[in-house]
Amino acid sequence: MSDVRLADTHCHLDFPEFDSDRDDVIARAREKGIDFIINIGSSIRGSRASLDLAAKFDCVYATVGLHPHEADSFSPEWESAIRQLATHKKVVAVGEIGLDFFKNYSKPQNQAPMFSKMLAIAKELSLPVVIHSRQAESQILRLLKENLPVGAVVHCFSGDEGFMRACLDMGFFISFTCNITYKKADNLRSLIKAMPLERLFLETDAPYLPPEGLRGKRNEPLNVMVLAEEIAKIRGCTVQEIARVTTDNAKRFFNIP
Repeated sequence: MSDVRLADTHCHLDFPEFDSDRDDVIARAREKGIDFIINIGSSIRGSRASLDLAAKFDCVYATVGLHPHEADSFSPEWESAIRQLATHKKVVAVGEIGLDFFKNYSKPQNQAPMFSKMLAIAKELSLPVVIHSRQAESQILRLLKENLPVGAVVHCFSGDEGFMRACLDMGFFISFTCNITYKKADNLRSLIKAMPLERLFLETDAPYLPPEGLRGKRNEPLNVMVLAEEIAKIRGCTVQEIARVTTDNAKRFFNIP
């Protein structure tokens, strides 16, 4: 499908799972029609590594941010470091940031203040945000409302239709991963069918969440094609339409030329 051009809007190529063949992974993605990749920062170290990747590869853009799992160790020094990193020309968003009350690797009472600080940096620098939300929908919505206007995408969407509608009503985008191909993912497939295409992003969250048939193996950006094909099937349209609209959505949101 040489006429299909896609974007992976959320992956973690800086993670050690890619240490042995990172350059090859990016080359394979490019060969399969992935025009650009957003590599997501989720810690201080990861944000710096994400920026290093973006500096090395023209097709890679970076985000910088602190995942809610980092909240117990958050400090003014970390806040300053993220603010400084976020000024780089290839940083296109602050993220992933948010709340995770599912795993609770950090105390809930520490997550919200850090999330608010990250939102403040994004607003200060006129950058959108990439949101991580696990079992924290009402709190996420409250904090985002307090910080409007802000551009946001809720990545690896796992909420219900009510949360999706609330996000859409606030002007946000929704991103789905290859877990929509899983046999028990009927709820996600129903959300994809119901939501407006002009608010949709595609992502792999690689190395996590490979498509059905590859479960247990490492995911990588080229599998965003599998995701596009599945969404086209769900919505009864062509892969070309899914590719065109979602890639255009991502270009505008992340301000990619």
